[in-house]
Amino acid sequence: SRSYRAGRGDIPRTSCGKLLNQSTVTLTIMAKTIQAVRGMNDILPAASAAWQYLEDTLRDVVHAYGYQEIMLPLLEKTELFKRSIGEVTDIVEKEMYTFDDRNGDSLTLRPEGTASCVRACMQHGMLHNQVQRLWYTGPMFRHERPQKGRYRQFHQIGVEAFVMAGPDIDAEVIFMTARIWQRLGLQDTVLQINSLGTLAARAVYREALVKYLREHESGLDEDSRRRLDSNPLRILDSKNPDMQALIEGAPQLPDYLDEASRQHFSELCALLDAAGVAYEINPRLVRGLDYYTKTVFEWVTDQLGAQGTICAGGRYDGLVEYLGGKPTPAFGFAIGLERLLALLLAADTEIPSNQPHVYLVLNGQQAVHRGMVFAEELRTRLPGLRLQTNCGNGSFKSQFKRADKSGADLALVMGDDEVDAGALILKSLRHETDQETLSQQHAAARVKEIIGLD
Repeated sequence: SRSYRAGRGDIPRTSCGKLLNQSTVTLTIMAKTIQAVRGMNDILPAASAAWQYLEDTLRDVVHAYGYQEIMLPLLEKTELFKRSIGEVTDIVEKEMYTFDDRNGDSLTLRPEGTASCVRACMQHGMLHNQVQRLWYTGPMFRHERPQKGRYRQFHQIGVEAFVMAGPDIDAEVIFMTARIWQRLGLQDTVLQINSLGTLAARAVYREALVKYLREHESGLDEDSRRRLDSNPLRILDSKNPDMQALIEGAPQLPDYLDEASRQHFSELCALLDAAGVAYEINPRLVRGLDYYTKTVFEWVTDQLGAQGTICAGGRYDGLVEYLGGKPTPAFGFAIGLERLLALLLAADTEIPSNQPHVYLVLNGQQAVHRGMVFAEELRTRLPGLRLQTNCGNGSFKSQFKRADKSGADLALVMGDDEVDAGALILKSLRHETDQETLSQQHAAARVKEIIGLD
């Protein structure tokens, strides 16, 4: 057998200048290369393993609760979001990517997923005496100022449950979010809950809140003054430090709850207590849109700096009716994946690798022909094996350089001599161990043993 040497120290450096012969190649240099749209980021291969781990974990959890995936279009009619979110909201007025298509129809890139999910359920008759437990994931779009963890194209996972009015489904969905943090190994997340009551009870509260705020209007910032008529409950969410004392003195929503909502909330708290899910009751936690009722919740953390929300949800029993359907109980949440991924990285979570287990080095025409077939045989015999075959020829040194760069643990080496002998050479790329000569017939068993495939 031959000895093949590989190592980072053997690899010569190559300058970009040597790759171009400027006397024979004419380049047209553009003044500026085309860049991605601001706030819409490429997810490069180095980051994809973490994304796949996160998405796989989330998928496992929602499936464990019996939720089914629904895949929704990126584009919807603009009217859907105007009616669901509200025409006077910042999202609709300032942040949506809206345009007229060639037929003159106004279309919008979805800024969130709930409205699309409700629209799909109504359109396909999924809410007629049928319980639905659904989830979706994918990109959303809002034209806002990009900053860490907040982008113009961002990704969410959403969960929606329909036709269940009791606190049991509220509890189940919150249990699901708690299990997500547990599976991801995230700590220092705090659950905040509140009840908004019925529409009638909240109308009474809104009247009292507006009266109070008008009496203190001089203390409101410009954004809050604008919301005073259109969406006064959102003023309670203001993060303006100059307004916190004023907000603390405002009437509290729990004082205005109807008896049915109090009972619903009490039963939810009892279910959370029984399951050992810790929570804080935050009377300032609101959803400003009229279709929200009863339970609302958020998970917050200070692990990314100032306290921020990583998951938000609640009961929106009025939305189906708002969009033209029959009154339908509904409960759901959304999680921003960029913020969740940032939490994982900040916690130094161990992310499973998606790099190859094995790199197949081939040298010689016979080796290339036999090696390509052998690689397929090995993948068939070892489901789950990640094997990268050298393509594009190259010397042993250059191929080992590629093998090292691939991140593979093992190299399998096949030259024309090995083809004639029905053999190959196995070499560790990460440890100082002796290389082995194996028959091709026994290679699968040895690779499985070393890598630990199930």
